[in-house]
Amino acid sequence: MKDNEIEKKIYNHIIFITKKNNKKLGVKSQLIGNLLDSMKLVELCVLLEDLATELNFEFDWQSEKAMSKMNSVFKSAETISKEFIKQYKNKK
Repeated sequence: MKDNEIEKKIYNHIIFITKKNNKKLGVKSQLIGNLLDSMKLVELCVLLEDLATELNFEFDWQSEKAMSKMNSVFKSAETISKEFIKQYKNKK
């Protein structure tokens, strides 16, 4: 699967979870502390795990980097997409 297809799927998952249309959600929109509460964050993680399973790899959202508030990969749709794609490419 191409990077832009993965980005689109992740973006669509975020739209689905936050119930925002794509006009209100930009790739740099803040997720943590804005659009995602703890329950929605877990829901996103489950959807990302499912997508990773489709792509035959294991997405590690529990890493130290992901859990760090300062460097959170869940900061925006862009940061989570980049981390997901990076892990996808490293696990191929």
